Amino acid sequence: MTSEASRLAQLEQRVRALEDVNAIRNLKSRYAAYCDDNYNPDGLAALFAEDAVWESQGLGRYEGREAIREFFRGASKLFTFAIHYSLNGQIEVIGDTAQAQWYLFMPCTMGADNRAMWRAGVDREEYVRIDGAWLFQRKTSAPLFHTPYEEGWAKTPFV
Repeated sequence: MTSEASRLAQLEQRVRALEDVNAIRNLKSRYAAYCDDNYNPDGLAALFAEDAVWESQGLGRYEGREAIREFFRGASKLFTFAIHYSLNGQIEVIGDTAQAQWYLFMPCTMGADNRAMWRAGVDREEYVRIDGAWLFQRKTSAPLFHTPYEEGWAKTPFV
């Protein structure tokens, strides 16, 4: 391979890596937007591979796109309002797979009484590229705190 061809191949590889990371960030942003849209079950399910796993401590484990869709059909009854902030994403792409870790900060209201809550956690995610599009393969969330707004996480880290 000539020097120029080699440089071009390296440049293409670097651009591809940037495009992949950006596509995964956009996937994560769409996930948050669908969650904040009353947990749009069809929109959310479309972001997951057919055999994906979604798991969150305290909320359950759901395997497969249809099980994930069904969970989100009822999520707006649990979280009546939410804003998902995904922070400090660390994304590593390896070919057609990737993994990332994010911090979640989520002011929300819960239940029939719309109780104001603070929620934060760590999301660990695996992604897969299928037919040129990045999808969630596995999404796991571990809480750091889940506390009433009035009390704050220092006084009551978990309810």
